[in-house]
Amino acid sequence: MSINKVILLGNVGKEPDIRYFEPNRGVANFTLATTERSHMGRNDQQIPERTEWHNIVVRGGLVQVVEKYVHKGSKLYLEGKIRSRSYVDRENQTRFVTEIVVDVLEILSRREPNNVSQAAPNSQNAKYTNPYDAIGEPQALDKIDIDDDYDFNAPF
Repeated sequence: MSINKVILLGNVGKEPDIRYFEPNRGVANFTLATTERSHMGRNDQQIPERTEWHNIVVRGGLVQVVEKYVHKGSKLYLEGKIRSRSYVDRENQTRFVTEIVVDVLEILSRREPNNVSQAAPNSQNAKYTNPYDAIGEPQALDKIDIDDDYDFNAPF
């Protein structure tokens, strides 16, 4: 048995690149930055802040959610899988890329979409799951409003 599960909480680094191959079937690509705070290490050594950039891939019905609500600077909670692939670039060099393929997307920021009439109800945080099951059959889009009136003090 094996598990391939990734959980990320970070900020979108650039506007999503969205491409549709046919109506309601497409892919969205963007980067997500996760940052570890600086801290004191052993022997009073200062460990600097460190930012990691992740390549994010969203497919299926979640592409429409990304198109409407995700923008540069948006704070997101993502669950997904790590995928690695290779490709040959224009100079005939083999390149390797590691991506996070999203299964669950939760929007944590309160930023309005480009078209305010498309805003999520009450502009609350919302959790979205991919409406396609493992065999690609459409299911109902699972949308849950999240109450964000809490204090979150992470120990890291």
